[in-house]
Amino acid sequence: MLTTTEDQGAVRILRFNRPDALNAFNPAMFDAVAEDLLATADNDAIKVLIITGVGRAFSAGMDLADSGTKDNLPVHGFDGMFEAFIEFPKPILLAINGVGVGYGCTITGLADLVFMAQSARLRCPFTALGLTAEAASTVTFAAMMGPQAANWVLLSSEWLDAKTCKDCGMVFEVVDDELLLQRTVERAQVLASKPLASLITTKELLMAPRREALREASEIESVALHSLMGGPANLEAIAAFGERREPDFSTF
Repeated sequence: MLTTTEDQGAVRILRFNRPDALNAFNPAMFDAVAEDLLATADNDAIKVLIITGVGRAFSAGMDLADSGTKDNLPVHGFDGMFEAFIEFPKPILLAINGVGVGYGCTITGLADLVFMAQSARLRCPFTALGLTAEAASTVTFAAMMGPQAANWVLLSSEWLDAKTCKDCGMVFEVVDDELLLQRTVERAQVLASKPLASLITTKELLMAPRREALREASEIESVALHSLMGGPANLEAIAAFGERREPDFSTF
């Protein structure tokens, strides 16, 4: 199973479950997460959703070794999963238990509250790959942390430790590793003690002014990313990774 779910009262815990691949996303996992989001949205017994990872990673982003086949086309894909996130009517809490790269980092902009283990690290590696941002992070990151911090995170491709993520506003709370899920569930239960209609109405008021801007940003980012994919800088980055060296972007 690419994902697992567990209910604790009115709180559902969704776990990314590809630990051997560091919970990297392939087409089938995009579909699995989208289906979990849609099912949870329609389940009136669940008021709050927590998302975390199995193993030592939260998510290593896109699985470049498994992009699917023509015989196994995704039902939802990345776009469908993104839509399920921005339409999800209830609070989403992240419990970032380990490294989060690419979408494992930009997902923070689509959640309502983010909790992060002390030892976890996040990274948006797009410019280091000769690519650009995704998942509406060009909008969500600036809103979360201000333009300059967002500029650094998206332009530098640097690793971010938990303290840095908290200081810049990407994370609500940093928690000792062994207490991460417990603390996140405690906070989720506070929310789950409130009326479902109030939670849904308040989240909709927060999301309604933003939703179209997020869709538009994601579409623009997708076009831009694909325009760079396979370009000289991207190919140099891929070659450098395979040769275990730093890429040379001096001529790009």
